[in-house]
This record gives sequence, C-alpha cells and structure tokens, in this order.
Amino acid sequence: MKLGRVDFPLPDMPRLGVAAFRNRIVFHLVFIALALATLALALALLNEERQRNAQRYEQTFAKSLAEVVAQLRHPSGQLALMNPEPAQVEAGWVAPLLLPFAAIDFDDATKAQRAVEMAGCALQYPGGASLCTAVGSNAYAGGFVYLVAGLDAPPLVSRERGTLDLADVHRVRISLKRDGAEQYWLAPVEMLDAQRGQLPGFTVNEAGNTATLPHKARPQRDFRGWVWREGPCLSTAEPCPRRTTVSIRLPVEAFREALFRPGGPQWPPADLSRTGLRLALLGPGGTVLFDSSSAAAQAPLSLARLSGTLAPGETLRITRGSNVVALLQGADETGTPPSPWLTALIQHLPAPATPRTLQARDSVTTPAGRFDITLSGDLQGLDRSLSASAARLAWPVGAMLGSIALAWLIIEMGLIRRVAMLTKRAAALSHQLQSPERFELGTLDVADLRGRDELGILAGSLSDLLQHARDSLRREQLRAEREHDQWHAVGHEIMSPLQSLMLLHGSEADPSRRYVQRMQQAVKVLYGQASPSEALAAATLAVGRLDLDAFLRQVAGNAAYAGIADVAYTPSEPAWVQADEYPLEDAITHVLTNADRHRVAGTPITLSLRVEGELSIIDLHNQGPQIADDQLTRIFDYGVSDAEPENGQRRGQGLFVAKTYLAKMGGSIAARNVADGVVFEIALRRS
Repeated sequence: MKLGRVDFPLPDMPRLGVAAFRNRIVFHLVFIALALATLALALALLNEERQRNAQRYEQTFAKSLAEVVAQLRHPSGQLALMNPEPAQVEAGWVAPLLLPFAAIDFDDATKAQRAVEMAGCALQYPGGASLCTAVGSNAYAGGFVYLVAGLDAPPLVSRERGTLDLADVHRVRISLKRDGAEQYWLAPVEMLDAQRGQLPGFTVNEAGNTATLPHKARPQRDFRGWVWREGPCLSTAEPCPRRTTVSIRLPVEAFREALFRPGGPQWPPADLSRTGLRLALLGPGGTVLFDSSSAAAQAPLSLARLSGTLAPGETLRITRGSNVVALLQGADETGTPPSPWLTALIQHLPAPATPRTLQARDSVTTPAGRFDITLSGDLQGLDRSLSASAARLAWPVGAMLGSIALAWLIIEMGLIRRVAMLTKRAAALSHQLQSPERFELGTLDVADLRGRDELGILAGSLSDLLQHARDSLRREQLRAEREHDQWHAVGHEIMSPLQSLMLLHGSEADPSRRYVQRMQQAVKVLYGQASPSEALAAATLAVGRLDLDAFLRQVAGNAAYAGIADVAYTPSEPAWVQADEYPLEDAITHVLTNADRHRVAGTPITLSLRVEGELSIIDLHNQGPQIADDQLTRIFDYGVSDAEPENGQRRGQGLFVAKTYLAKMGGSIAARNVADGVVFEIALRRS
C-alpha cells in the first residue's frame, strides 16, 4: 500500500542553551580573531615603517641642510641668491644677472669661459649655443654689462677698417631696452689672425638687419669685444666650423649714473630685472648664426629649482636681514596620491618617538651680503609619503581579509548554517516527542539540506529514517481506524438480514422471534464495542495475478443483476495486476452503487482502463452533480454521506469499504470532478 505524505506542524522552537551554540560561537570567534590578527599585523608593520622613516629622516635632516647650503655657497648658488627676483622683461629679451664676483675678465677667452661656467649664468640654447648676460657685483668696476656667448660657427668674414657697408661680413647686433627706451649697437668682426678677432662697437639708431654704418661713424670708446675660434673642426664639412666664443663689455650710461647718485652709489641698479638685452650674430647676406631671442632656452639655476631637492613637508626659508628672499616648499611625491583615511590612520599610530617638527639653520655669505638659511621639516610629509606607499600595499591586505571573509562565508553557508538548521529542526522534533499531552511524529524537512557531502548524506539518512517511522506510525493509526470502522460495517451488514428475519418472524408468539432479537442484541453489543477496521483487518485477502481487462468486462456484464443498469466498458488490452477478485468486485460494486445514486437519469456509467508507469488505473465516470472540493477526500471516510438514512441505517460505508479493500491489495482510490460529473480513479499495481 502506498501512503501519501503526512506532515504534522512542529511546535515552537524550544529555547536552547549556550552549549548548543558553543561550537558555532567558537567558529565565529576564530575567524574574527584571524581577521583582527591580519589587521594588527598590517598596523604593526605600518607603525614600524613609520618609526624607521622618522629615525632615518632625523638622521639625514641636518645633512640635507648642509647639501643645500653647499650648493648655495657655490658661485652658481650665490648667483641664484643674488638674483632671487624673476626677470620682468618681455619675451625674447634677456635680463642681466648680478654676478657673485666683481667682473668678468672679458679680454681672456679662457678666463671668461671659466667665469661663466663657475657662475652658471649662461642660458643654454638648442644646438649647444649659450649666452651669459651679467653685471659685476662691484659698483666701482663701472656700469658695464658683460655678454659672453659660445656657439659653433664657420670661418668669420672680417671687415676692413673704414668699411661702412657690413652686408658681406660677420657682425654682432646688440639691443638694450630700459624704461621703454631702446639702444642699438653693431659690432663687425675684425679678425687679427685665424683664431682671434676684435669687435668694435658702433652705435646705430635703428634695429633690424641694419648693415650700413653712418658716415664718419666712430667706435664707442668703452665698448670692448672679442671673438675667439678655438679647438678642432667640429665636422668634415667645408668650411670648417669651430667652437667660437664672443666676449663683450657693453657700457650702460644709466648704470653709470646710478654710481654717482646723491647719497652714494646704488648697486645693483634697482631696475636690473627690468632691463632687457638681445644679441645676434649675423653673417654675410643677413644670415643669422645665433639669436638670443630664440625659444626653448634653458635658464640658469634659480632658487625655485631648490624645491626639487626638498622632501615632502620640508620648508626652506631664505632671508637677508629682515627681508624674506625665498620661501620654498617640498613638493609631494608624484604617483599614487595619498589616501585621506590612510593618512589619518597613520597619524594616530603611536610611533614615532622623535619630535613632530625639526629645524636647522645656517648662513651663506655673498658679495651682496649675508643670507640666512632655515630648513624646517614636518613629519606629516613623511606620513603622506608613507600613505601613498601603503595604499599600494593595501591590496594584499584587502585580498587576505577578502579570502578570510570568503572562507567564513563558504563554511558558514555551506556547513555551519546547515548544521544549525538541522539542530533546530531536530530539537523541535525531540521536544514534540517528549510532550506528554499528545504524541505526534512530525516531519523533519531536509530538502534544502540534502547533498552529496557528509552533512547532506547525514540529513538525508535522518529524514529517510524519520519518514519510515512516520509511515509505520501512520499505518498503525490507519489500521486501528479501519478495525474500529470495520466492526461497524460488519454490524451494519448483519443487521440488514436480521431485520428481514424480524419481519418474517413478526409475531410475538413466534418462538424464533426471541432468538432473532438475541442475535440483534449481540450484534449491537459488538457494534458498539468493536470497530469495523478490526473486522476488515482480520479478513485475509488472497492477492494474486488478475487480468483487469477481462475482470472489468465481467463486472460490466453482471452490473444489471446487482441492480445497476447501463454500465458500459470499453475493452482494452490485457492488464495484469495484483488483486483479489472477490474483494475487488465488492469494492467496484460499492463505487458503482454510489455512482448510480448520483448520476443523471438515462445516462450511462462508463468504465475505462489505462496504464501509467507501474499502475493500472480504472476510471469510473458518471454524469451528475460534482462533489465539493473540501469533500473529495472525506467521502472515503466512514459515515460521510449526503444521503438520508434508509430504514434506520446510516450511510457512508460503501466508499469506506472500497478504500479499505483496495488498501489491503496495495491500491488506492480517489475522486475528481470533471466538466459533466465525477470520475473515480482506482489504481492497482501491475504484476
């Protein structure tokens, strides 16, 4: 007999003690401790690195100032100190610089070149050309501007003395712009020999490619210039280019006037940074060999470039007396920007033990006076640098924490949570079994816990064992109910013929009447004390192989003799089932009787046979009123009927007897509504 699934609701979950969750709590604490240990390790390494950085920075701080001061004490550094203001001239003009020594020995090529290299005052042009435009630091050396240029040039075409037309010779053109006024000089090349020549300077009144000197022009007395061609040929081309140096001392009348101003000489001139100069070397035909207004010239060393030598967070303060000459800040490291939250975290770490700020002082003495140098360091800059570095290392730490979280999630969702669910359901089931009020074996639903792992196999095995026990308990319950109802059915079946005997022996004088009455009394005693299920359970069925097709033909043919007319069966193929012929006929007859009572007059009752898997199913259809949905299963219970009692006998036994007989044969019966009536399905196992 195949039983349907019967589910009993579980009672409320009983309160479990801490011991029931101890392993789960330990599991969570272990993963929390592992995550905290990973974070603690990362913070400890970060704190240790911060401490090392602070100690290293403290040890090298004074050395950093010494390197800056050494750079400033060099002539190129003094040049930057003495010329802190940027040039205030238009593009294409060069402002002269104040030299860290009195003057340039422009009459000697070697000394002039060495002075330019030491001072670092030269502008560097693409192609190797350079130009230093400067004034001496000593006012009494005269109001002169020194121009020293170096370039690669071919042999120079010299001017003959007295020649006014300079179109076919090499010449130097110089322009001076000051206070909106401009002055111009033209200096032709007069070679003294193959390596050396002089540059007499003539004042002209116009700019551009002037190539003709005024009539009776005389060189300016204080204008001095030289040109030197030195070294080997720079290429195999002809004519042979050589390294050429141009050295000029240019008199500036305005600078001379500043020397004799009331109250003493003013040096350097106040408008030095606003004075602009241009120098160009022109060749025959007006070709330009060099022009200082060319773009992309690299400026000499300035104080702003010292910012690149400062570490992040450092400040370099340069003062001259009470005047602040420069205030430079160390630039933050390029690359990964520091994380604000990581920087805040680093600043809250206990390290370092060194002071938060450091300061060192020194001074540099130049011809222009004494400059005080103060270097201040703030560890906050180190924190930002460490934050930028730590941001790159945050990914491995994040990956470790992510791996821990993923492992926790897999174990929690795949094992611990399932164990907790199984524990709660098993505890609820155990609590129900221990209830003294009512004993019911509930359902342990583990459909969501089944699987091929150890827990899934365990949960499935427990569920299968509980299902087997529940099926056995239900069978016992059904057996007891059937036994109880069977005796009622037996009493009903016996009372009917006894009632007929009472009619045959109706006379009070009939001696048989007494015995019939005694038999009725005995049946009533059994009827009240025993159950029909006990009587039906005591009956033994001889289950064997039965051709259901032939059997149904016989049942349809004999239905009329049982008082059920117009029963039709559509023949089918032989279908062998496991059944007992006489109880099966009794069960089908009870169903036919019920269908005959409810069918529409004049309509047939049809029988049909179909096979589904391991079952052979009989469909018994009658046209008539449908059964209420809530009664489709209850009509097979004992005593359930919508018909009034007949001759004092209750109804609702036929379908109960049919269900009981079919269950003993391993079959089942069910009813369903169709459009024009009701169909009863009787299922038997195939043999």
